[in-house]
Amino acid sequence: MIVSDRIRVLIVDDSALMRRALKEVILTDTSLEVVGVARDGQDAIEKVHELKPDVVTMDINMPVMDGLTSMQHILSDYPETSILMVSSLTAEGALATFEALELGAFDYVAKPSGTVSSNIHIVGREIIQKIKLAYKSVNKKSMRERVQRRSDMTPPKRVKLVKKQDLKEKSLSKVVVIGISTGGPGTLMEVLPRLPQDLGAAVIIVQHMPPAFTVSFAKRLNDACSILVKEADAGDVLKNGKGYLAAGGYQLVVRGESGVLRLSTTPKTIFMPSVNVTMESVLDAYGGKKIVGVLMTGMGDDGADAMVKIRRAGGITIAEDESTAVVFGMPREAIERGGAEIILPSYKIADAIIKAVRKA
Repeated sequence: MIVSDRIRVLIVDDSALMRRALKEVILTDTSLEVVGVARDGQDAIEKVHELKPDVVTMDINMPVMDGLTSMQHILSDYPETSILMVSSLTAEGALATFEALELGAFDYVAKPSGTVSSNIHIVGREIIQKIKLAYKSVNKKSMRERVQRRSDMTPPKRVKLVKKQDLKEKSLSKVVVIGISTGGPGTLMEVLPRLPQDLGAAVIIVQHMPPAFTVSFAKRLNDACSILVKEADAGDVLKNGKGYLAAGGYQLVVRGESGVLRLSTTPKTIFMPSVNVTMESVLDAYGGKKIVGVLMTGMGDDGADAMVKIRRAGGITIAEDESTAVVFGMPREAIERGGAEIILPSYKIADAIIKAVRKA
């Protein structure tokens, strides 16, 4: 019997057109094979039991059983299976995608033009790349443990012990800049809710994410956190105890010590927003000693060079340890280049941020 060494993929979507289009995209790479297709969440569970795929591409809105419910059954029975969500660029699709990521999905690909996207080939390269990452790079044990830790967290993610209110205005103490990519939404939900309302620093979050998703993600973070979190707008001014999520499709930069935020379409980089661009603008505005740089899960090296500069300028830099990183790319590059003073698993990073902010 010949055993294939190709990555085995199951496609789940209620649209026959989408199933066919996704199959065509995936089969353009000879290292991948489509072992089957499923038309709804219940069918997906049965096909996973029968075919034992390595990776499942999962639609969210389907009849009989939706993708979120199906994913939870699959991960319960086959925790080593990687789930890649394929979701629509709508507010509803975004919220469901974030919930999936928090429940253990590896990552997502946004459909370019609605629930049925005949032009799915536009994101074909991204689909293939993320299927390979899901199979090879994902820290599956870490993801399961992270989901368990979040379920054990108190207070629950949507309950606040302290009512949000405007604290007495103080001059900006420090700026925490967090850079993150693949695996980021779930990891951020483990870190940001642990930051206290009186943190004494502004928090900038640069998450690689398409424009249509950042508004919804900012709202989800705000609901889960003690600090106020919003999508950054041009003209916003950095303040202690508030979080600013970089808007998708733009570079987020800080201009001058007044902490005014600007959105720019330049420079053109692979990722917009870019962690390097934002971190370097904060460094230019405030100098290193006022900055806490944090780099967590993600592929590539965005942010690694800026972390080196921040550390050399006297700032405190924190990188996520390989033991919890969903994809150990960005933090590894920062560590190897000497840009990480502190290296910790994700569940210890919030405490390290608090300690760094309060350090004289």
